[in-house]
Amino acid sequence: MNDTGILTVLTLATSVAIIALILLELRSALLMPPWTARDRDRVVSAFAIVLIGWFLAAAVSAWLGAYHAAPGEMPTIQYALLTPIIIGAWLIWRSPTIGLIIDAIPQQWLVGVQIFRILGGIFLVLYAMGKMPGVFAWPAGTGDLLVGALAVVIAVAYASGLRVNSNLVMLWNILGITDLVIAVATGFASSPSAIQATAFDQPNELITMFPLALVPAFLVPLWILLHIASLTKLRRGAAIDKKPHGVAMSHM
Repeated sequence: MNDTGILTVLTLATSVAIIALILLELRSALLMPPWTARDRDRVVSAFAIVLIGWFLAAAVSAWLGAYHAAPGEMPTIQYALLTPIIIGAWLIWRSPTIGLIIDAIPQQWLVGVQIFRILGGIFLVLYAMGKMPGVFAWPAGTGDLLVGALAVVIAVAYASGLRVNSNLVMLWNILGITDLVIAVATGFASSPSAIQATAFDQPNELITMFPLALVPAFLVPLWILLHIASLTKLRRGAAIDKKPHGVAMSHM
């Protein structure tokens, strides 16, 4: 199998695995009241349609070269990146149903699932092979390795029940979002387009082509939405903790 074949298998397998884990966790988390079997099936089915549809749309678009800009042309990947983040964040913050779903999913799962971020280390491998510029590969690769490795540590620490670990979750989320912002910024700056600002001797073409275009078109916005969900769960939990004990109990 050549390098492109390995990247394709790795990227597609990672995306499919994450979708499957999200759907399995949803079904498991919604087994408890107030969720009925009918409501649970509806939620899982709706998430399956959205996630699979989003993934297929991103994969087909990347395969057709929709995100492959050329020098002097405006990039298009930002639409695939920002649209799901805007829609997903709005639903997380405004939808009561999504709020209940976030309440049901354990915080340690929202954190721990991002262990898959360690696969971002492939950028460092591609850099070592001379196929990706260091200005992108080093911050994106090392950042993903660090965030992915810490995801397991933070998830276990939070599951231990120590309240101080809520602060660790918040700091980890900030680190994870910062890593993604830096990766996106260096990705735009180093890829061939009208706004390319660096890496002219070795443009970052791979990140705009199938299969790696799925990283900014699907995986990055999904990671960001998981970070937002984790931070929202922290905020909702803190709000409940601040209520008088009698008030909190009256809603149980």
